[in-house]
Amino acid sequence: MPAKIRLLSTDFDGTLVAHGTDPVLDRDCMEYIGELQKQGVIWAINTGRSVDLLESGLADFEFPIHPDFILTSERDVFRPSSNGGKWEPYGDWNERVARDHAALYNSAESVLAEVVDFVNQETKARLLYHTAGLEGLVAESEEELNRVAEFIDEARQKQPKFHYQRNTIYMRFCHADYHKGAALAELSRLLEVSREAIFAAGDHHNDVSMLDGRFAQYPSCPANAIPEVRAAVESAGGYVASKPCGAGVHEALLHFAES
Repeated sequence: MPAKIRLLSTDFDGTLVAHGTDPVLDRDCMEYIGELQKQGVIWAINTGRSVDLLESGLADFEFPIHPDFILTSERDVFRPSSNGGKWEPYGDWNERVARDHAALYNSAESVLAEVVDFVNQETKARLLYHTAGLEGLVAESEEELNRVAEFIDEARQKQPKFHYQRNTIYMRFCHADYHKGAALAELSRLLEVSREAIFAAGDHHNDVSMLDGRFAQYPSCPANAIPEVRAAVESAGGYVASKPCGAGVHEALLHFAES
């Protein structure tokens, strides 16, 4: 690993975790990341999962190592808790994210209403609600989600800050300024790690923002990445692995170690 790389930002599902395979984790990848941590390299999991779902995943898949930081829900930044708990917000970023999302939802009510009507009348997708209100949806297929995304892309022209993140058949509504790349940028700012010292790996639509070269000098994706991700990585001068999931992440890390 080049001495200049100080921070790893990796997606979780489909990147480190190979669902439907046995084992779900690539042992060599886990061992290599663990060795890098011992050398002082910082590892952050950058995921669409919430904190609780990520903790469940780490336990369910029996991760032999644990991240130094977690970036969750494609927006929030957490560090190890100083009071004995597991995780706590790092700085005031999460508060700002919540405040800006609340303001957006208030100003984009008409756009959101159009989206809800379209989903209810033109698709079989199921809307998802959280304590704060409507959060997103789950479609019956990726083709159906493409239709929803096309509708939102048109509707949001009058409210450009209203956007979405998507992964397989799931979609989360969000503020356009907050995504995995922005969360990574905030973590790197807090840690005082420059873009030129960051490695990132992901496989799906919601990973593009951290793989397009804006926030990580060393973007990569495993062989199972969707075409849009592969294109973003290639355009940014990154590395597209020949192996899937964790084996592909390990391959990319070795590539940059030898380059």
